[in-house]
Amino acid sequence: MPKGIVWTEQAKADVRRIEQPVAWQILKTLGRYVLTGEGNPKLLQGIEPPLIRLRAQNHRVFFREHGDHIKVERVLDRKEAYR
Repeated sequence: MPKGIVWTEQAKADVRRIEQPVAWQILKTLGRYVLTGEGNPKLLQGIEPPLIRLRAQNHRVFFREHGDHIKVERVLDRKEAYR
């Protein structure tokens, strides 16, 4: 059974600020990762609890895994993601 996706209010606001066609591509990338594990996730070092980054277009999706679901924390443009 695929994992569920839980969104923080900040992550929802982040997606709303992105142009709709790009936001759809980000959501499709995240959905593909949840269903198949495909993508390029990376566990970020030195952050507790562990935070995972997934590349989606020119954006980065930051989330945490919680057993049967993932919790999306932020969705940021790659230029803003690591500031």
